[in-house]
Amino acid sequence: MRRVAGIFVMGVAWALSFFVFMILRFEGWSGFEAPGATNNLLLAFVIAFGVSTGFTIALERRLGRPLAGSFEDAWRLVTCNFAGGMAMVVVNLGAQPRLVPISVSLSATLGAIAIVLASRAFLRWHRWTYRQRNAEAMKAIIFGAGDGSCRMIDAILSDRSSGYLPVAILDDDRSKLNMSVRGIRVAGGRNGIRKTAEETQATVMIIAIPSADSKTVRQLSKLALEGGLEVRVLPTVTDFLDGKASFRDVRFPSVEDLLGRDAVEIDLALSEQLVKGRRVLITGAGGSIGSEIARQVFALGPAELTLLDRDESSLHALQLQLEGRALLDSRNLVVADIRDRDRIGKVFAEHRPEIVFHAAALKHLPLLELHPTEGVKSNVMGTKNVLDAAGAVGVDCFVNISTDKAANPTSVLGASKRLAEGLTASASHTYAGKFMSVRFGNVLGSRGTVIDSFRAQIVAGGPITITDPAVTRFFMTVSEAVRLVLHAAVIGLDSEVMVLDMGEPVRIVDVANLMAADYSEPIEIVYTGLRLGEKLHEDLFGDGEVGVRSEHPKIFHVQVPAVDGSALDELVSIDGDLVAYTMLAMIRRLMVVEAVALEAPQGSGRLTLETS
Repeated sequence: MRRVAGIFVMGVAWALSFFVFMILRFEGWSGFEAPGATNNLLLAFVIAFGVSTGFTIALERRLGRPLAGSFEDAWRLVTCNFAGGMAMVVVNLGAQPRLVPISVSLSATLGAIAIVLASRAFLRWHRWTYRQRNAEAMKAIIFGAGDGSCRMIDAILSDRSSGYLPVAILDDDRSKLNMSVRGIRVAGGRNGIRKTAEETQATVMIIAIPSADSKTVRQLSKLALEGGLEVRVLPTVTDFLDGKASFRDVRFPSVEDLLGRDAVEIDLALSEQLVKGRRVLITGAGGSIGSEIARQVFALGPAELTLLDRDESSLHALQLQLEGRALLDSRNLVVADIRDRDRIGKVFAEHRPEIVFHAAALKHLPLLELHPTEGVKSNVMGTKNVLDAAGAVGVDCFVNISTDKAANPTSVLGASKRLAEGLTASASHTYAGKFMSVRFGNVLGSRGTVIDSFRAQIVAGGPITITDPAVTRFFMTVSEAVRLVLHAAVIGLDSEVMVLDMGEPVRIVDVANLMAADYSEPIEIVYTGLRLGEKLHEDLFGDGEVGVRSEHPKIFHVQVPAVDGSALDELVSIDGDLVAYTMLAMIRRLMVVEAVALEAPQGSGRLTLETS
């Protein structure tokens, strides 16, 4: 229908142009009264209109139909009608007598082009005017005056069901101030959000910057909420390129938008080179990090992928995701506990992995403060068991998954993971192959994170509980973290800890406010105070550690002292809080500065240090 309408308008444009310019050329009707003049005029019209139509249909079949009213659409209209006009001019020059005067043939070409362009402009104006009369649409401020904004505004104004009415545009680029985009003026930058909202009575702000990083989305969302506006975002550039979204997919900002939207450039060829055609084993494969490592490694084509976890249900779910079946009939699905030294040794002897990703660990800080010996058994001695088993079969590369809590540890979790890093460094001096660790912070999408807690509390109607209004944490999406882990495994050196750059730390209270803003009812925030072992702010590097940026801008090399595994056997026999202080003393003895652990206060589970 649209093609027929376009051809009809083109025909009207040529007919009207010939008629008008014949009247002007002969200053009346005399040009139509000469013998054969009407037939000649009709032939000129048929040539011009026919060639224009033919070019239009041919280009649509070859290049597709352009967006109505876009620059591409306008350029194609000009091209096709100009081609029709030139064909008619050439025939006219060779005809004796002339079909129409030369001036008429040239003027009619320009006139036809002007009319078809004007018709498209009128159509777009009419659509915008119709949308602006829709009283039910939400008045929206558009943040961003780039290509994404223009295309989104086009989509909104041409879609009666979009539910939005753009009333103002904001952009931090001062050169765009007072510029008009589709008839809507750029009124200022982010500092004018509240004022613009009051002037336009807008109720929502749409962040129309598909490439915006998490920090930008977070800051703009905070300013919009302070101005009484709801927040919407466009999908990311990656979603557009993958065909998963269009510019009409305006939605509420997700936690990933707020905390982990940054694009990470990774050379997949290097990761593929690491695992393709190799035997890979993953401990803790059923966990959030382990399962994502399994998914990404599986896609890179390993010769054999062994998935080890003590939770049979998680292995069942993982096999279903990877293979589309869950029969649990493969020897590569291994139910085992890393605490069982003999069992782990037999598993490694059977599968003889070349690459090992060690993700198995206990990770919940408060519970480990209550049961510190369990943290030692899994995170320290369990890691030692896996390292020794890997060394015995001669693995080529061993990657220990660590945490930012291992930097300047103040908790059982941090101390146990710091010792695990030291054990991994020590294994590099004992066994052939590369033994290294990768350290990063909170991962979006992993089970039991603060995001899950907030979401559950919001659904329950609140309150949201936060330890301290000033507490901050590093965040990263699980897919991004694992891509960097795979890359770090390639570029990392023996005995190193590779530290992932988590970007700027995020205030937890800001996350809570942004999540609560999407809920229809107000949600109370209650502060409970820091728990035993918790820090106000996490560190990426410990005291005395020097991070050297690698060839990848988001990965650092860090050297850590090795830990003698034989010195850790005593930890298992120590009960209660003394375990934490013993681990702390061991860690401090590894530091360049001399340090001693203070006497443990009776009944206290918090680690306190004194350096001298």
